[in-house]
Parts: sequence; C-alpha cells; structure tokens
Amino acid sequence: MPPLVLLIFLWLAAPAAFGQEISRQEGRRILSRADALVSYEQKDFSAEYTIVDVRPGQGNSRTKMTIFRRDREDTYTIIIMEPASDKGKGYLRRGDKMWLYDPVPRRFTVISAKDRFQNSNARNSDFTKSTLAQDYQIVGHSESRLGSYNTDVYKLEAVTDQVSFPKMKIWIDHNHLVRKFEDYSLSGRHMRTTAIPEYTQIEDNYVPVRIVIQDELRGREVEGEFRHQRTLISVDKASFQKLPDMVFTRAYIERVSE
Repeated sequence: MPPLVLLIFLWLAAPAAFGQEISRQEGRRILSRADALVSYEQKDFSAEYTIVDVRPGQGNSRTKMTIFRRDREDTYTIIIMEPASDKGKGYLRRGDKMWLYDPVPRRFTVISAKDRFQNSNARNSDFTKSTLAQDYQIVGHSESRLGSYNTDVYKLEAVTDQVSFPKMKIWIDHNHLVRKFEDYSLSGRHMRTTAIPEYTQIEDNYVPVRIVIQDELRGREVEGEFRHQRTLISVDKASFQKLPDMVFTRAYIERVSE
C-alpha cells in the first residue's frame, strides 16, 4: 500500500477518547483560529477542483469544476467543466440561499447547503468558508497522534440547526490546521470522515489541496470485504486575485453555461 494511501487509511480509522474540559471562551478562540487560516475574509479566492467519487464494485466517476469564493459576502459560484454530461451546470450560494443552474432547461432550482454535491460524499456546505466558531461549541478535548502529527482532538456540538451535521470531532495540529473531521447525526451515529493530508500556504492563508471524504454508511462488499464509498478532492491553480462582482450572479452562470 503506498505511504500516502496508508496514512490516509490510518487517519480515517484513528479513534479518540475525551476527558478534558474547555471553557466556552477558550473553545471559541480555538475554533476561530482554525477558521481564520482557511477563510479568506479580505480576499477573493478561485481554484480548480477535481473530484473523484470512488464506488467499490461500480467504478469511479470524475468531476472537474472551477470555484469562485468571496468570503466577506458569504458567497460562492461553482461552474462544472467535466464530465460532458454535466458541463455548464452552475451553483450559486449567497448566505443561506443556494441555487443550481441546469443549462438544458435553462432553469435555476433552489437547493440546500446540506445536499450532496454532484451525488458525491461532499456536501454543498463543504465549499464555503469555515465557520466552526459560529456553528459549534467544544464539549470535550483530548490529545492524539495522527500519522506524523501530534493533534488536539475536540468534540463539538452545533449551536444552530443550519449545519449539515449536529455533532463533530475534529483533529487540529500544532499549526492550528484541521487535519481530520468526523461527522455525526444527532443520535451519535457516525456519518462521515474527512482527512486533509495536504495544505498549501499562500501568503498568510492555507488552502486544503488534498481531501479524502469517506461515507461511513454507504459502500459495498467486494471480495468478502466491506469497502466504503470515498470522495477524493484535489485542488489546483489556487489564486487570491480580485474577481469581478459579475462572477457572483445568476447572469454570469447563464452566460458561461451557453
């Protein structure tokens, strides 16, 4: 098994135990610091994303897209470039509102940030800025070794019903970067695990450029072994150059989808 694949596998499987308590104020400071590294309030952000959805026994599917973000206005635009069957589809998010544009009927449909993105294990909410401090509070803390990293592990509970998952666990390294997420339902059922083995630093900001999302519920038995569905995300051509206001409009999506 290649070293990176083995590392990610260990990350996805690593357990955590909790015992230490953290005050509400300290918890907010910890989460705000993690948010700030991957949220770009003073800049526009754009990049190309390649998403490979791995379905055991069924083969893989690949989506390539361009994303434009303006975090200070809580908005983003996504344009699908591949596959050919989805080329021209566009997503527009503005705060709590979100639309999907289908170029065939030339129609926008209201969707939810909690929905799966292109039927992958990613959610629409995964592509916006990080808002851990706004959405969650820390209710437990421990320390854990994650691959080559010493990490602080925090157990989170949502303080709003707008999040995709009401409970989480996160692993934060000593550079304050989140290296792993575990998402849980309200009843405590483990729904999804996300590993972030690689970031790239651009000025004072960090961009996650390799992400692995494992669906803990969906998968298939292959050769006598249950294998989870996984989504592999790679990010290229990250840029913080200023974007035209037009990019964050329905008219822009309609124009580039023609």
